Amino acid sequence: MPVEGRDEVKQTNEIGMFIPVMDALEDIADKTITGDALLTQRKLARHLVQDRLAHYVFIAKDNQPTLAQDIRLAFANRKAPGFSEPATLAHGRIESRSIWTSTRLNDYLDFPFVGQNICHTAPYDR
Repeated sequence: MPVEGRDEVKQTNEIGMFIPVMDALEDIADKTITGDALLTQRKLARHLVQDRLAHYVFIAKDNQPTLAQDIRLAFANRKAPGFSEPATLAHGRIESRSIWTSTRLNDYLDFPFVGQNICHTAPYDR
């Protein structure tokens, strides 16, 4: 019997509730919906684009191992980033962020309606 608050219960509820929550929103056409790695699910992407005419930004991590690995390989030999913010002192450390984008995998990835792939460095990656 599941115990409320356990990770397994939360994950099942979050994924299972995504479509009903989206359907409760009146008009999300042409809006961009973001989701963490847990919500990076093909069914959810299809629902957003096909059924609701929305866009999505999902995070690919190791819960989608093939997808994540394909994206890592595409950015393995990356050149200069498309955007970099200057280094700043924040939270007691020097922080800098960079972003790379690509459309090279759009026809290759086994994920519906991919329009662009993004790779970024976070402050703690440096």
